Amino acid sequence: MKELFTSVAEHALYVASFFGIIVLLFLIALALEKAGQKVRGVKEPVFHTRKVAMIGMFSAISALLMLAEFPLPFAPGFYELDFSELPILVGAFAYGPAAGVMMEFLKILLKLFIKGTSTAFVGDLANFVVGCALILPASVIYAFRKNKKTALLGCVIGTLTMTVFGTAFNIVYLLPAFAEMYHMPLESILEMGSQINPLMTEGSIISFGVVCVAPMNLLKGTVDSVLTMLIYKPLRPLLKAGRI
Repeated sequence: MKELFTSVAEHALYVASFFGIIVLLFLIALALEKAGQKVRGVKEPVFHTRKVAMIGMFSAISALLMLAEFPLPFAPGFYELDFSELPILVGAFAYGPAAGVMMEFLKILLKLFIKGTSTAFVGDLANFVVGCALILPASVIYAFRKNKKTALLGCVIGTLTMTVFGTAFNIVYLLPAFAEMYHMPLESILEMGSQINPLMTEGSIISFGVVCVAPMNLLKGTVDSVLTMLIYKPLRPLLKAGRI
């Protein structure tokens, strides 16, 4: 805990920017959620006691799933797969896009208290924004018309958005940031990719993103979406009735 607060103090400006992004995405999600309610002709409170409790529960489950990471055969070891977006996607379908953003934030916060940060919050920001790239499009589309077709469409659009955004984010920001943070030439990081993935063009950061990062995000989004489509309908009455 002491190390976490020390890290926050050392990177106060970056942490402040992180919170600014969280607030911005929350406000966007809230505005789109209200627009969806207007289209559907309903008016629901943004938060109420049961919703807050469920947000906390789904965030805790997500944080635990985030700790269970799996190596990938097509990407370097510092990229690992987890399915922490699954409970958040279910929760965002049930309680709206704004709740989805809150769950993403609480997931990261819980992870920081459990494990701290080894990337000066850079990796944590990446996990948050890439997760939102799946959760926001999926839950916003569903918020405008709640049926199976829009849920499926939202999952497809969310998965594609996460894949494209996550890949671009790694190419433009994350990989150069890690290289600077660990005082490593970017070429050394790219070489790790070419050693494990023969499809990668040696020395090309774009190729690294396309053959190492994109498949990871596509796989994650697809698995999370398929599982959500399978379990959400049976869970929905229980979620709405507040029995779980």
